[in-house]
Amino acid sequence: MENKRPRLSLDELHQLKWLLGGGLVLLAAWSVCYLDLDAWTLMGLTTAAVLVALVRPDWPARVPAWAHRLVFPAVVAFFVGDLWVTGEVLPAIVRLDLLLLAYRGTSYRQKRDDLQVVVLGLFLIVVAGVLTVSLVFAAQILVFTACALGFLFLITLVEAAEAGLPPAPAVVEPSWVHVRWGRLLRRVRSVTDWRIVTLGGVLFAGLVGVSALLFLAIPRFQLENSLFLERFMTKKARSGFNESIKFGEVTEILQDNSVAANVDVSDRGQIPATPYWRMLVLDEYRDGGFRLSPALRRSAFGREQTSAAVRGPVRSRLGEPVYWTFYLEAGISRYLPLLGPFEQLRFQELQNFRLGADPGLLALRDEPVSMVAYRVEGMSTGNLLPDPKFAALLASGRTPGPLELPSLMLRLGVGEADRVTLRAMVAEITRGEALTAEEFSRRAGTWLGQRHSYSLQPLIPGGPGDALVRWLKSQEGGHCELFAGAFVLLARTAGFPTRLVTGFKGGTWNAYSGNFTLRNSDAHAWCEIFDRAAGAWRRTDPTAGAAATVVDETRGDAALARRTDRSWAARFDSLRVFWYRRVVNFDQRSQVETLKAVKAATENSGRQLFSLFIAAIHGIRAWLAEPWDARRVSRLLAEVVGVTAVVWGAVRLTRTWRLRGRPGARGRRLDPVRAEASRWLRRITETGVERPEGEEIFAELQRLRFGARGTWPEPEAVFRRARRTVRELRRMRRRD
Repeated sequence: MENKRPRLSLDELHQLKWLLGGGLVLLAAWSVCYLDLDAWTLMGLTTAAVLVALVRPDWPARVPAWAHRLVFPAVVAFFVGDLWVTGEVLPAIVRLDLLLLAYRGTSYRQKRDDLQVVVLGLFLIVVAGVLTVSLVFAAQILVFTACALGFLFLITLVEAAEAGLPPAPAVVEPSWVHVRWGRLLRRVRSVTDWRIVTLGGVLFAGLVGVSALLFLAIPRFQLENSLFLERFMTKKARSGFNESIKFGEVTEILQDNSVAANVDVSDRGQIPATPYWRMLVLDEYRDGGFRLSPALRRSAFGREQTSAAVRGPVRSRLGEPVYWTFYLEAGISRYLPLLGPFEQLRFQELQNFRLGADPGLLALRDEPVSMVAYRVEGMSTGNLLPDPKFAALLASGRTPGPLELPSLMLRLGVGEADRVTLRAMVAEITRGEALTAEEFSRRAGTWLGQRHSYSLQPLIPGGPGDALVRWLKSQEGGHCELFAGAFVLLARTAGFPTRLVTGFKGGTWNAYSGNFTLRNSDAHAWCEIFDRAAGAWRRTDPTAGAAATVVDETRGDAALARRTDRSWAARFDSLRVFWYRRVVNFDQRSQVETLKAVKAATENSGRQLFSLFIAAIHGIRAWLAEPWDARRVSRLLAEVVGVTAVVWGAVRLTRTWRLRGRPGARGRRLDPVRAEASRWLRRITETGVERPEGEEIFAELQRLRFGARGTWPEPEAVFRRARRTVRELRRMRRRD
């Protein structure tokens, strides 16, 4: 008699396909979380609609047919309008894809429509994969791949089951929509061959493991500019600073603790106690705000280049070079954070950029929409930035023109009444003494700290005149922008060329991954005052609570001691850094290190297992060598009996649970005679031999399994005959 495993009906296959299709739509739609574009509303609506359609598959049938005919022109109109209003191609395409997924996830699908779900979902997955290197997304794409394979397998099964049947219209309510998901899942569990599922899972895990090893071992070649996708979308910076600062419109600076950049350094001894990561210089003050003047933009920044390597102004030095590897997150700025001038900077892929050698800046053409990796060699970390050209201009003795840099660095940009106020404040700071730039920075920082406290919720008094001067005259608190801007006005009034600098200050040292982590909340503004004696720009931080000027800073482990982060957030960030280090490699060294680590871990695991095996053998020998007395023997027997009872109980409970999970057995107490008869029926069927004596005992076992109790033969006699029959049938099978 053939052993036929129960199968799902055509309606049940359709129900399972509907469930997996909805899951694919949700996984694809959630990839929008990794893209910084305005599609969150559509993602939420898609998620809600698909979840409702999964819970109640009969509701899509209530949509009238004319609504389905209007879907396509409505989607096209939405896409054209979106493209016209925003002017961004990629975000419009992503929103179009979400709309199509929402429709396909909430309407009845034919085979062609199911394949569209896979293709549309795969598009979003690919876009998110190109524009992000998130570790969470790596797990999501594995789940999507597994679900897509199962979905395609179900499509094949449904197509085979529907062979010869006429296709039903997609908008008409099918017969399978009235589904009870609990019953369906129990049916799937009862028909599933777990051996095949386990084998498939092992093969999929092995494929993922081999792919991961190849991914780490084989060199990766990046297409320029992330498949050109960043040209079709833009992102907004989250650091709180832009290319201009308007003090008349000062608002609260939001504390965004998301990661802005991670920095690896090859020599921890070069890390300063308080790192200042420069990004942008703002030199011109006019109309109550600072901005990067056109004169500095023209004179400082060279022509645009397209390259993967940048040669800086610092000359090569003897000794082992120090490498700083930056992983700058998307949406921060197109200006790259640097500690100072450098010898060489190398991108992980080709970039379009402009180098400002004199101010020590480097600007990309566009703000990146994906993580940007670059490695800096020979970077200066001091608080002095040499500028021979500016020193020569000041030493020339001629009066600079109104649009030349020395004039701009001294221009106040305020009215005469405010100039009088500033001169009075400078006289109070200098007390009539001739001060150097360093001495003035120290006194002005102390003076500002005594009059104003630090606050993220500043209040600028109203009234006539310049907003920054009004804040200086008040006793209100302020954030770093106000302190830095006020210092620039005071220093320029005193005759010192000064400019405002924005970037990041400090950061934390991740104790688990061994790297610096900069967050958007570390965004900061400070000043650079020109020191004529040194011929360089001297960094000064006038913000209340900050050290005004630090000449000798501790470095290395002593500098990192108070910045070390061992929190759970640092553990999670270390996974991100590990992923970056393995995904983004500037040479083959990281891949070789990874392979060595895998080899060492494998060898160490083998040695540990062997050591444990040897230790277990020695332990057993020592245990057997101990004297055996009555107490020890009785205790051993009790332990054996206890373990045997636990194992027997677990086996019985497992068998009972499996039988209760079968159709018709739920809610009914299982009879042990029927269970035993079912076990012998299965054994006879598994022999695959049909003989008259086998058929007779099979009929008696079926009576015990399914018949009324009054019609039962003697159970024990039947079971003894079944045992003999199974042995005889197996013997006959071997002879055949």
